[in-house]
Amino acid sequence: MIAAFKPCLLIPVYNHEGPLPDIVRRLAPYGLPCILVDDGSEPGCADVIRGLAERHTWVETIRHPENRGKGGAVKTGLSWAQAQGYSHAVQIDADGQHDLNDLDRFLQAARQNPEAAVIGRPLFDESIPKLRFYARYLTHVWVHINTLSLQIPDAMCGYRVYPVAACNRLIQHADLDDRMAFDVEILVRLVWQGVAMVVIPTKVGYPEDGISHFRGLEDNLRISLTHARLFCGMLIRLPCLIAGRFR
Repeated sequence: MIAAFKPCLLIPVYNHEGPLPDIVRRLAPYGLPCILVDDGSEPGCADVIRGLAERHTWVETIRHPENRGKGGAVKTGLSWAQAQGYSHAVQIDADGQHDLNDLDRFLQAARQNPEAAVIGRPLFDESIPKLRFYARYLTHVWVHINTLSLQIPDAMCGYRVYPVAACNRLIQHADLDDRMAFDVEILVRLVWQGVAMVVIPTKVGYPEDGISHFRGLEDNLRISLTHARLFCGMLIRLPCLIAGRFR
């Protein structure tokens, strides 16, 4: 049982020096501590991150000397959050895609459901590349298969609230992907652990000057291999998953 609701903000950053200062500015009114995990950014972005931490007392930063990937950065942030005594971490992407006006809704849902993960269901505008929009449906299908449920309508949206202790227990006992497949894998494994999902519809846009670090061939291959690995794990857990549907 989570004793108290004590959230923080978690932003993995890799060469997003353009949108990041405005994101931090817009988050300031919420009064929440924020960890910027610099995932081996180039010097220009690293300087921006350090400057934000120096100007804002509520912002801290941890730097990876080399790029480890989004999953590696989030793992570092979750470990920091637990060490600092935070119960929940709100993951926000650094590329400006997420609607920060919805942050209150995410926080309220997490406060009311402290044992759950709160996940965004993206409402895309016309800016999303069509190939990426339709390619997501293959992941949706595999996630439904691997959880034997419809609890996760979209496992690739990075706007979410993690229950920190449950996530760190999982990270300690499972070798989760360090790159883009992390977003998918951690949610599937949390469902396997019996963690409920609370879904928040939220607008997601793709800024014209936005920077995406999704590497089409490599990341799609890693995600496909992750789905295959999760499918094998689902088969092992099949009796428990089926039993859980009837509880």
